[in-house]
Amino acid sequence: MIFYQEVGCPKYNSLNITKSGTNGSGKQRYYCCDSGCKTKTFMLDYNYKACEYGMTERIVEMAINGSRVRDTAWVLKINKNTVISTLKKRKAFSHK
Repeated sequence: MIFYQEVGCPKYNSLNITKSGTNGSGKQRYYCCDSGCKTKTFMLDYNYKACEYGMTERIVEMAINGSRVRDTAWVLKINKNTVISTLKKRKAFSHK
């Protein structure tokens, strides 16, 4: 039995994609051919959950809603240091 999986860009849900080789562990990479797409390359399943599309937004949203760093890391199943560095990069809590 043959199964086909329809693959679309996670940013624009566009089906205008091509294969773009494999990563170091042999998982397929894809290239979005839309001119407005900022991500360009993506994979369907990542080795580490923090690399998945939309993870940064989830981290910032949980921080704004009062979740602590360790709680966020535990819920999203990522490292607490990744949560800290993501929040520092986004400057979600910059004081003026």
